[in-house]
Amino acid sequence: MSKPIQHDAPEHSQAAPEARQTDVPSNEHRTADAEMARVLGTTPFHMALDSSGAGIAHWKHDPLHDVVEPMTHHVIMAYNGTVQHVERRSGQSVATGTFRPGVVIIIPEGSSSRWDIPKPVDVVQLYLPHAMLTRVADEADAAAPKDILERTGHPDAITSRLLLSASEIVESNDALDTLFRQQLTELLATRLLLAHASSPTTIQPIRGGLAPKALLRAIERLRSDSDADVSLAALASEAGLSRFHFCRAFRESTGLSPHAWLRQHRLEQAMNMLQNTDEPIVSVAAELGYASQTAFAAAFKKLTGEAPRDWRRRAR
Repeated sequence: MSKPIQHDAPEHSQAAPEARQTDVPSNEHRTADAEMARVLGTTPFHMALDSSGAGIAHWKHDPLHDVVEPMTHHVIMAYNGTVQHVERRSGQSVATGTFRPGVVIIIPEGSSSRWDIPKPVDVVQLYLPHAMLTRVADEADAAAPKDILERTGHPDAITSRLLLSASEIVESNDALDTLFRQQLTELLATRLLLAHASSPTTIQPIRGGLAPKALLRAIERLRSDSDADVSLAALASEAGLSRFHFCRAFRESTGLSPHAWLRQHRLEQAMNMLQNTDEPIVSVAAELGYASQTAFAAAFKKLTGEAPRDWRRRAR
């Protein structure tokens, strides 16, 4: 797997620092979703933006020969297309790299560079505000990040796998999709601190689960059939913990992440309704929060291997 090759000056030299900022005032920068839409000249295959300012987008676009202007987010990308060699120019520095599955591309907040990508691209992008990185570092009792490194086809199978999973798990269920996206963003922010910051970050492993009463409250909220807020922030706040610590403590207590627990609970609800009631499948889908019967059927089959109608027939 090829690593980026620096030309004109040795890597880490003063002429070609990996973390590069521009002199453009930050209040004049575009958001990542707006700049990507401008430079790519298309619409994303899928995009979800969070109220925190973070977002995840799946783009499939044509070859690119243009300048990506400074953005208000760190942009982390996982590549999922044909192997190809690319070139990235920042000032007098030229970096070449190989795009292939298992590598990541990082454009730090406020940086700008020209990209020459000769073939079509299939990529999943995370848009991460620096304030979120600072919060995650603070919650993990780690040093706040100074700079995030530029990466051009940098090998990182862990980050790549995590980010690509965002394009695979889209269930058209607001509660499940939002909770999954929030968990994934927290994980990726932690990974960015550990592997792609200019100053090494150390995060101490968390031991111990939730207190019994806190676990019961979290499960009651996740089980609620009302409009209870099941966002990661709400779950953590009710437990009196940061989001960073809540996710790890919940998994320690249950063996599952909050999203996986809710997903399993919704599956059990679906099975019970299919087996013990005569409700039409479209009604089951709506009651469990799915946008359509098709979305529910796809999610159900992914978990059980059977379509809801076939499962109901066999279960009875």
